[in-house]
Amino acid sequence: MRVRVTLAAVLVVGSALVGGALVLVALLGSVLTDGVCQDARARASQLAAGPAARAASAVVSTSSPIEIVQLTDRSGHLVGDGTLLASPGAGCVSVEPPGHGEDFAFAAAQTATGDHVVVGRPLVDVLDSTRFLRRVLVVGVPLMMLVVGGVTWVVTGRMLAPVTAIRREVDEITSTELHRRVPATRQDELGRLARTMNRMLDRLQRSHEAQQRFVSDAAHELRSPIATIRQYAEVAVAHPHRTTPGELAATVLAEDVRMQHLVDDLLLLARSDEQPVELARTPVDLDDLLIAEAHRLRSATKLTIVTAAVSAGQVFGDEPALARMIQNLTGNAIRHARSEIRLGLAESGGTVVLTVADDGPGIAPADRERVFDRFVRLDTARSRDTGGAGLGLAIVAEIVRRHRGTVALTGPSTFEIRLPGTS
Repeated sequence: MRVRVTLAAVLVVGSALVGGALVLVALLGSVLTDGVCQDARARASQLAAGPAARAASAVVSTSSPIEIVQLTDRSGHLVGDGTLLASPGAGCVSVEPPGHGEDFAFAAAQTATGDHVVVGRPLVDVLDSTRFLRRVLVVGVPLMMLVVGGVTWVVTGRMLAPVTAIRREVDEITSTELHRRVPATRQDELGRLARTMNRMLDRLQRSHEAQQRFVSDAAHELRSPIATIRQYAEVAVAHPHRTTPGELAATVLAEDVRMQHLVDDLLLLARSDEQPVELARTPVDLDDLLIAEAHRLRSATKLTIVTAAVSAGQVFGDEPALARMIQNLTGNAIRHARSEIRLGLAESGGTVVLTVADDGPGIAPADRERVFDRFVRLDTARSRDTGGAGLGLAIVAEIVRRHRGTVALTGPSTFEIRLPGTS
């Protein structure tokens, strides 16, 4: 860029200087020539104003290095001996007379007798002046172009120095040094570029840290069922009399189911991070899903399931994903409820509002935002058997996001989901 800017500046300025130089030389030559013509015209008028006889005898064929004077009759023929050098008429002409080796400007004036006095003045000063100016411009224009190029090169280098610093800093940043930032002290466009780069690095750092936490937490969660299976297997091998094949098989099956659920959840979240998942755009009756989930809960738990607030509500989306969203919410409610779970569904202004609430201890206001993060367990004393892997609400948030909705805690134990309706 520095080279291109310098070449462009030199080209533009050089073209302007060359064009201006040509115009200047032409104007100077024209002005000086007009001055010589004025002098020749004034001299011819002076000579023509004298007595006719005196003019006829004094100005016929007079020639010198600084002036040529000739007299012509009414028919335009030269009076006396010699050759007529110019017939300027009413204007002024430039002619190189034989034997002089330089141009003269000729002008004429009419005498009282009808003859014409022709006066020529040399243009040597005009030619010398324009020749000198051309020599100065031949040397000066390249020098000016060189100066412009040098100044442009230096100024462009200083202007692009922050860009070079940003490039070098970004080039040196690796995945283990995402905490580094580019210098952003300027207040101009380059400063805004640096701050934009820093914001991008902030996002990359947060994404990298989230990925590291995700991998670390996933590995930690997978170690638990693997360790349990290994522990029971080692006991069965070392002390066969302490466990039966049925107990070992039941333990291995339970831990395998836990591991399968965890892997499925991890795959769902990983795929949603990699690329947007295309959802089926079919009408789904959320009230049917809620009623079905209520029947399942009544048969699987001793909790009171209240569905009085469930009314009709239809959305476009993926029915299995929406069913899983409801199951994750109710599963979270089962782990916290003391005696009752309340389900609600209403439609207002083209938005379907789904609520799941329980009569448990609730979630503190400070934790209501991060409860939807991955691998979050607010109650550290809970066992893994009741607490899960901490992915249920994160999957709920992901499914809601994919359906262009919002999820929030509107109370200590009340989850509210808003989804676009079909109407």
